Amino acid sequence: MATTTTTARALPAPNTFWLILAVSVLLAGGLAAALAFAGPAVTVVVSELTKGEFWLFVGAGFLAQTIDGALGMAYGISSTSLLLSLGVSPAAASGSVHIAEVFTTGASGLSHWKFGNVNKKLLKVLIIPGVIGAVTGAYLLSSFDGSFLKPYISVYLLCMGGVIIRKAIIGRKTKKKTRYVGALALLGGFIDAVGGGGWGPVVTTSLLGQGRSPRYTIGSVNLAEFFIAAAGSLTFILMIGVQHWSITAGLLLGGVLASPFAAFICGKINPKALMIVVGLVIIGLSLRNLIL
Repeated sequence: MATTTTTARALPAPNTFWLILAVSVLLAGGLAAALAFAGPAVTVVVSELTKGEFWLFVGAGFLAQTIDGALGMAYGISSTSLLLSLGVSPAAASGSVHIAEVFTTGASGLSHWKFGNVNKKLLKVLIIPGVIGAVTGAYLLSSFDGSFLKPYISVYLLCMGGVIIRKAIIGRKTKKKTRYVGALALLGGFIDAVGGGGWGPVVTTSLLGQGRSPRYTIGSVNLAEFFIAAAGSLTFILMIGVQHWSITAGLLLGGVLASPFAAFICGKINPKALMIVVGLVIIGLSLRNLIL
């Protein structure tokens, strides 16, 4: 009887999946409609969407979402590395990634909250300093010349590629008392905005390295990322506007297309092997951006 009860309680999960999928599609549709009416004329929009460059952005979003779906992290770093390699400026790349992340992290954070993966105390400590760091980083990135900052952003991404590889190789440590969580969130939010990604690798990796529960750490950090992405994207919009909407639309479309594929390969690929490959790809793209 106990087994039958457990099975019955596990059945509503598909309903949650379809709810999150429906919300994500509605949000993406709402953004597309807003861009169509508030942005350029419809003919110009159609022209932009039929360019080969737009489909490169779709490919970047597809690849980044596939990586994030399999690892639970590295969407921002992967997509920013790809966008920089396509010639997009640091501010435009980070701004576009953060706007796209508002939708992806919103759906993901809702899922974690629904399944009880969020530590409310940890979430509160992460949000405020994380938002302050994100706003500060977005403001500074938007205030400087992109060509001047690009080498420094590439060096940062190169280092983060090394962090991802290190995380894949080194196992979880025994639990220690968590310290300086607010300062860690402030740094993570700042680096995420300036580098176009890094909230997950910086904050999640550090907290897990102190031995915290993976379930509550990943859930809390993931939900907090929604607020960090929203704060960063709003700052970018106020500073540089939404003239790079085609990049954001490409990332969103690629992410939507990749979602079923990412969910499928999540249980098929060795996470450690994939993390090493992703780390090497990010390092390679960063080196390319530094040399060219």
